[in-house]
Amino acid sequence: MSNEHLVVTIVGGGASAHVIIPLLSHAGHTVQLLTRRPEEWSNEIELQQQSIDEEVERTVTGKLSLATDDPAQAIPQSDAVILCMPVCSYRSALRRIAPHLRRDREVAVGTIYGQAGFNWMTGEIEKEQSLDNITTFAVGLIPWICRVREYGKLGVTYGCKVVNLAAVSPRDRFADLNTRLLGAICEKWFDKGAFIQADSFLSLTLSVDNQLIHPSRCYGLYKRYGGRWTTREEIPYFYRDFDDLSADLMRDLDADYDKVRNGIRSRFPNREFPHMLDYLGSERLSYQSTNTDIRESFTTSKTLGAIKPPTKQIESGEFVIDTDHRFFTDDVSYGVCIAKWMAQEMNLTVPTIDAIIEWVQDIRGETYLVDGVLQVENESLAGDLRSGIPPVYGIRTLEGVVD
Repeated sequence: MSNEHLVVTIVGGGASAHVIIPLLSHAGHTVQLLTRRPEEWSNEIELQQQSIDEEVERTVTGKLSLATDDPAQAIPQSDAVILCMPVCSYRSALRRIAPHLRRDREVAVGTIYGQAGFNWMTGEIEKEQSLDNITTFAVGLIPWICRVREYGKLGVTYGCKVVNLAAVSPRDRFADLNTRLLGAICEKWFDKGAFIQADSFLSLTLSVDNQLIHPSRCYGLYKRYGGRWTTREEIPYFYRDFDDLSADLMRDLDADYDKVRNGIRSRFPNREFPHMLDYLGSERLSYQSTNTDIRESFTTSKTLGAIKPPTKQIESGEFVIDTDHRFFTDDVSYGVCIAKWMAQEMNLTVPTIDAIIEWVQDIRGETYLVDGVLQVENESLAGDLRSGIPPVYGIRTLEGVVD
């Protein structure tokens, strides 16, 4: 990472890739893309910054030097690799790229969204591939609100967070990584959104918001509507129609997480965890907001207003909640179940966590909990890439999760 000019490979083609590619290219870096759909990507990617009324305020265009589905073509020359994909796909992607990572100098490997112990995941490939030159980083929350307008060609952002967090290992590599790379994906273009160093990957694992928002809202929709609607028009909006039932469930889920966070603090009194935050605390840090109401933070958002819940149409013509969506595979298997494992290790009672896991296992036909006990050896959790609970990485104690 010693050069100003870096070769950066983005892995995955989601909305965040449509933002980060133009910004990195605009900053002077060579940008490559590893994706299953390389033929659908243009050589030039445009990013539009829009107002909440969708007026284009300014644009930036970046170039892709390579788009490929072959890691052997992109990874060996990469100074940095950034994953832009669902959390449940991180480990599979890391396994694909690991054999091709350069070994002659430092390589930064990171993700744009830091849920689920990303350092445990890179530790897994470091051990398997005998890698000793990896700098691992994870951004706490996605830095911008972003959408895809035209896949492989045009992305849209409504702006960025005021403050961003990133965990980095080794810790002393943060300053260089921030100067060379992280600053380019936010502050350099938006004139805000500076990164500060998170105290630990564990704080991000227990603080990022999707694992709180998505399961509790989906559970609330199920409890209110049975998770089933006759027509598409009947389906309520995910955020705009966020009701008191869902808000109460999310508040209770966050309270269970707080038990886990506080348990970690008590267990490790010599460690400080200033970035291990509840939902509203995280929002206040990221947006410098004064919001005190969970429900209002969603129902008043213009940028989130048009989003519907993840549903699929079944043979009867009805629409049901799609339990294969990342709201379940990411936010339960690689989210809530991790918090439950930590609670179980500390003998903490977490009724809302248990209720959500039990509901999800029922509708997915899985087995995560039996009589309130997480089944860490069961195929539903311990099967290859099925979950991100610490035991799948060989971590059996709380001491092992604290970086």
